Amino acid sequence: MIRAKRFLLTALSAGLLAACGSDSVLTGDSPNLGNAQCSAVGQNQQLLNFMQNRYLWVDDMPRNVNPASHSTMYQMLDALRAPQDIFSFILTEQEYQDRYVDAVFYGFGFGRRDRTDLGVIQITYVYEESPIARAGARRGDEITAVNGVSMATWFDRISRGQATWVDVFGANEEGVERTIEWRRPDGYEFSATVAKTQVETNTIMATERFQVGDKEVGYYVFDSFINRSEQDLNRAYDQLIGVDELVIDLRYNGGGLVRVANQLSSQAAWEHVEGEIFLTYQYNRNFNDEDFYFNLGPGIERLNLDRVYVLTTGASCSSSELVINSLKPFVDVVTVGQPTCGKPVGQQPGPICDKIVFAITFQTVNAEGEGDYFDGLPATCPANDVIVGDWGDPADPLLAEARHHILTGQCSSASSAVVSAEQLPSEVRRDIPEQWQEHPLLWKWRHEH
Repeated sequence: MIRAKRFLLTALSAGLLAACGSDSVLTGDSPNLGNAQCSAVGQNQQLLNFMQNRYLWVDDMPRNVNPASHSTMYQMLDALRAPQDIFSFILTEQEYQDRYVDAVFYGFGFGRRDRTDLGVIQITYVYEESPIARAGARRGDEITAVNGVSMATWFDRISRGQATWVDVFGANEEGVERTIEWRRPDGYEFSATVAKTQVETNTIMATERFQVGDKEVGYYVFDSFINRSEQDLNRAYDQLIGVDELVIDLRYNGGGLVRVANQLSSQAAWEHVEGEIFLTYQYNRNFNDEDFYFNLGPGIERLNLDRVYVLTTGASCSSSELVINSLKPFVDVVTVGQPTCGKPVGQQPGPICDKIVFAITFQTVNAEGEGDYFDGLPATCPANDVIVGDWGDPADPLLAEARHHILTGQCSSASSAVVSAEQLPSEVRRDIPEQWQEHPLLWKWRHEH
């Protein structure tokens, strides 16, 4: 008889998308997968019980939802979610293990932005040591063709329902090959036959130091808040000891572990935040609110800065927004880019059989009681995320705007003239759909290959 893996309870209670709070739903063994509790109706009933107990918007849930009327727990969640809930989701135990614990997936190792207007895919990031990285591709390159078919043709086929992304890039399985053609921003063209393998998803994409006027500036690109991020952050901060200013690039970071957001923030400004409230969890009427304090966790080096720059887009979500909102009462936080996605809520996941429910169970406010930013956090200095090259390119509009503010103490004239997000092409507007149809992390993973 099969049992759900015991690692699940340990890993989740360590603080997945919520650092702490009541973990009563995570105690005891998972039920036997072969018994009635794990039938379709049994899983649906467990989900209903969980939602009635933990769901943040329990008073807004539809009433009289019958567990026997839905064939899967995914359908049951859709039936139970409140109208304002665009963030709750379910992962299988294996999906959770792959992405959050092992930090791997099978693929070529890049993120994509579809520029149907240009007939190309822009590579938004490349994982270290991935197949596509070893072939020489990097952020800013444009994929022009796959298996001899132009991307313009692939886009047309997909729009007509004649092809899918699996047809373009193949199934996410070991050894699947595609011949990919791409060009650099300088016009040089490349082609390589690349085979999918297990890709380890490093969460620091780049770390650099550079000079702006008389100030030494540290810069790192942080991609997601997962278990391995704790040590990734330590390696980044090790390289930035002694900088005068810090630029944290969260433009594509869809969120994750709150405790990692706490570590990141604490390492950036420890002398200013030690002993202070990082956030307050606000639950539904079944639970009392809880305060949690800035905590270095496994963080080592501390920069102790009184100002932090954060680069954002509409894909900067959840724990990325916590970094900004939680630091604001204690240090100067200058945001550069586009408004964030608007997710001041989070999940304390619960295991049900071989699945994990990521239903919204809390909202957060900072030490001054500020939260409720469902429209996103605004940018201090607006700038459009136009991909011009690899990470750290001086011509990158977001990084260039941060440099200008560091040098002058104010936004540039170009920033004041930046077009609104609504005026941008849909492919680059905020790098996400205008209305979420799924959790931002799920959207991000769908755009990785």
